[in-house]
Amino acid sequence: MAEIIHSKKALAVNPLKVSQPVGASLAFLGLARSLPLMHGSQGCTAFGKVFFVRHFREPIPLQTTAMDQVSTIMGADDNIIEALRTLSDKSKPDIIGLVTTGLSETQGTDIHRAVRDFREKYPEYAGVGVVAINTPDYLGCLESGYALAIEGVINALVPASNCAGKRPKQVNVLASGMLTPGDIDAIREWIEAFGLRAVVLPDIGDSLDGHLIEAETSSLTIGGTPRVEIESMGESVATLVIGPSLNKAADLLKGKTGVPDYRFEGLMGLDDCDAFTQALAEISGNPVPARIERQRAQLQDAMVDSHFMLGFARIALAADPDLLGQQVRFLTGMGAEIVAAVSPHKHDSLAGLPIPKVVIGDLEDMEKAARDGAAQLVMANSHAADTASRLRLPLLRAGFPQYDLVGGYARTWVGYRGSRQALFDIANLMLEQHHELDAYRSIYWDDDRDGGVGKQHVISSAAAGLVH
Repeated sequence: MAEIIHSKKALAVNPLKVSQPVGASLAFLGLARSLPLMHGSQGCTAFGKVFFVRHFREPIPLQTTAMDQVSTIMGADDNIIEALRTLSDKSKPDIIGLVTTGLSETQGTDIHRAVRDFREKYPEYAGVGVVAINTPDYLGCLESGYALAIEGVINALVPASNCAGKRPKQVNVLASGMLTPGDIDAIREWIEAFGLRAVVLPDIGDSLDGHLIEAETSSLTIGGTPRVEIESMGESVATLVIGPSLNKAADLLKGKTGVPDYRFEGLMGLDDCDAFTQALAEISGNPVPARIERQRAQLQDAMVDSHFMLGFARIALAADPDLLGQQVRFLTGMGAEIVAAVSPHKHDSLAGLPIPKVVIGDLEDMEKAARDGAAQLVMANSHAADTASRLRLPLLRAGFPQYDLVGGYARTWVGYRGSRQALFDIANLMLEQHHELDAYRSIYWDDDRDGGVGKQHVISSAAAGLVH
């Protein structure tokens, strides 16, 4: 059991967290023909958009209600209604994700009442799904905002039903914000290997990785989970929940549809992967495919190959709760020592981690703990690049954002293959720090000796008192 320690600082010196509005917008970017709409100033939206573009290297459709000084003081409900009307008329999206920011939350905007007013004033746009959620950026982190968006989507778009199992080959996947597009693709292939079809909510693997279209721009997301598939989630045979941050969303989906679920805290390492594989075998009624068995054997071999480098390795971690928990379980399972574990947000799952303590703080807290614990490696997002440089340690980038690494968003961490590659990468970073000891040379050694007899012999003889 880990002790949860809150940093006593009055402010974040070296911020680690990414805000809830960005996390919620990321979830909406994984839905087909969707459009995230931030209720705040233009700067709030521009800040998030810069992060998305630099991380995914893709064009990002992200809109704003453009609150200014007057609407901030006098009220911005009209901004919401007009923004919803304009977007519904011009872009014709299937889903609009309306998320608040620190500015609108401080003002006290009631976005749900504003949406009701929009429905009454413009009934012709009844076909556009509007999902409104409160995501103040002075609370939580990316994962919590992402989870709130998933809960909002289930509330608004999944109808209550009693048809669980009507589609015996369909399974729902509630995917945590810690998962990359590469992870989503790997999970889909994993499920399909058992003859099942996955409805992934949200599917950022399809929408934020590799779309080249003839049009120069698109005002809506390309790819992602279609609205019709979201509405069919109540007919699935099971739900796979990946990440403790989605437990509330899983409870909500199960309560509305009765679809049984299987919950996983992560999908890295032998134990996590075996549990997921076993669940798929039970759901499908099929034996484990030979290629999955082969991938498992390859991971076992990689564990043997890398245990000399990872055993007792001192590692510093900084990440959101789901990702931090997955990394801690994976690394401690390989015998590594976690000398620093920092999260920007407290979640109940952190208390169950097999380490002495978790600090709720920022990158400065991680830097101090890493220095005190003589860390050998840092795992965090790109915000930690300067921290790792000051510590003179290698940085393995993980999480969001990764703005100084091309392709970091596409990396696969989960599954047997993803875990295997992570082991190799960490082991290689550890090997780069290993320095051989210089060969011992006697103080009487002389490199100018001639034929093996020379100054060395003379000096040695003199030292023995034989030459005067």
